[in-house]
Amino acid sequence: MSIDKSLKKSGGLARSRNVLTRAERLAVLQEEGRWSPENGVFNLPKTKYRRLAPGQSGPKSPEASS
Repeated sequence: MSIDKSLKKSGGLARSRNVLTRAERLAVLQEEGRWSPENGVFNLPKTKYRRLAPGQSGPKSPEASS
């Protein structure tokens, strides 16, 4: 007998999380140039973060469509 596919454990958390840890938020903000270590770690601005599933493309930019 085999296990139903809905009962199988598929590699832990495969979907994207909508909450980042402080270290992840700082990395995203620093990459965007919106944070530096002199600013401190409190009252951070919000970040939008979407991890795309394999085979998906990112948002379309207006320059790419022309």
